[in-house]
Amino acid sequence: MKIDKILIFSFLVLVFLTACSGGSNDYREPQSEADLKGLTLACTNGSYYQQKYETREDTHLFVASGEPDAIQAVCQGHADVYVSDEVMLTKADLKRLRLKKSFVGDEAFDVAFAIKKGNTEFAAQLNDFLASAPLDDIINYWINDGPYVDEPAFTIQEGAEPLRCVCAVNIAPISYIGDGGEWYGLDADILRRFAHSLGRPFEMKYQDIGSDIMAINTGKADVFSGCLFITEERLKSIDFSDPYYKCHPGYFIVDRSSEASMSLGERIDMNLIKEKRWRLIVDGLIETLKITLFSILLGTILGVGVCVCKRSRRKWLRKCADLYGDFINGIPTLVLLLILFYVVFANTGMSASLVAIVTFALCFASSSGNIFDASISSVPKGQTEAGLSLGFTPFKTFTGIVLPQAVEKGLPLYIGECVSLLKNTSIVGYIAIADLTRASELIRSRTFDALIPLLIVTILYFILAWLIRKTLNLCLQRK
Repeated sequence: MKIDKILIFSFLVLVFLTACSGGSNDYREPQSEADLKGLTLACTNGSYYQQKYETREDTHLFVASGEPDAIQAVCQGHADVYVSDEVMLTKADLKRLRLKKSFVGDEAFDVAFAIKKGNTEFAAQLNDFLASAPLDDIINYWINDGPYVDEPAFTIQEGAEPLRCVCAVNIAPISYIGDGGEWYGLDADILRRFAHSLGRPFEMKYQDIGSDIMAINTGKADVFSGCLFITEERLKSIDFSDPYYKCHPGYFIVDRSSEASMSLGERIDMNLIKEKRWRLIVDGLIETLKITLFSILLGTILGVGVCVCKRSRRKWLRKCADLYGDFINGIPTLVLLLILFYVVFANTGMSASLVAIVTFALCFASSSGNIFDASISSVPKGQTEAGLSLGFTPFKTFTGIVLPQAVEKGLPLYIGECVSLLKNTSIVGYIAIADLTRASELIRSRTFDALIPLLIVTILYFILAWLIRKTLNLCLQRK
């Protein structure tokens, strides 16, 4: 009887969720903003389009974390229209995704690069370059497939600090990672020429728009790009260069007349072989392993210290250990990571990877310290008393009698924490670390194919978790 009720309840929930789905069944092709009434629009979080349409009562909004998710929302029927910059998708991408540009909005926005507020000297250098650069020819090449304009020869000064750029998109023709991990596209081309004109190397990283703004304001980056519109809201927190392009809104819908499709082999080739994208997976795997292993090592050492404090005879040490545990447990790991990277270590020159290792080690120290304390406490006190009565020193009693039993009891929990740390490293992309998860996002943002990148990353995380369990069990001689 209970099973029947559960099945009926599940069916009702499924019907309700289906009825509340975002996509519209009344299909029509909008030709103007007035035709958007009743439709669901997909856009990215923090974009101008979100601000514009979230106050419009006759439309629905699907807010995605990035452009690939917004595009997939339309492709999968969760939304009717993808609204973004008119140049966001190339003709080849539109054909492959079975999308088409329904219409172009009447608004025209000045596109510029964002810089730290008040950095007038750097702004003057950038504006002087934009005034002298062949912008029309560069734009014509990337937007209209015109002839390429060679970059003038510049001398990169030895030991010069790179021009640190962050970008909110990884989509052609704006900015995207191509063959060999190099950045291409309109914004990347302009900024690379600007860096070289200053005698500096060029460096670009992909981050979410919120992290990009924090990177600019905290001095972690020099320039923020990504086909950015100059708006009054954004001018409150960042400054902009002179405009270098004028862009219109583009409204994209499913092209129902297209029959384009790809085989599994073609999808694998597109996601891994083309532009050597498999290198992103390999580099991300190495980065994930590095952060995980060093965090576990440092966190275990700190965890021993936490355990010693918790078992100390001094009350103030026990209180400090408890307060530390409460503090770490009360803050999401992502928030702690952002605080350490953008606030605590903002001006220290520490690399993002090192900040990530410190963050995860601090979190791991709290949980591992509790595991060590609980495991030692689970060993009966009679074991210690028996060892001392036999003439063993306290140290030999602990290492020879108590510790082996504590390890046997605490190992499963310790291994579980190690695996949890591995999975938690997936958030390091917020501080521009190209780990395994970020690698899949970079590939997905270029191919707009979620299956292959996510499947590969899922398998790799599973293998890493299995190896961690197996290795720790073997090292500690536990069957």
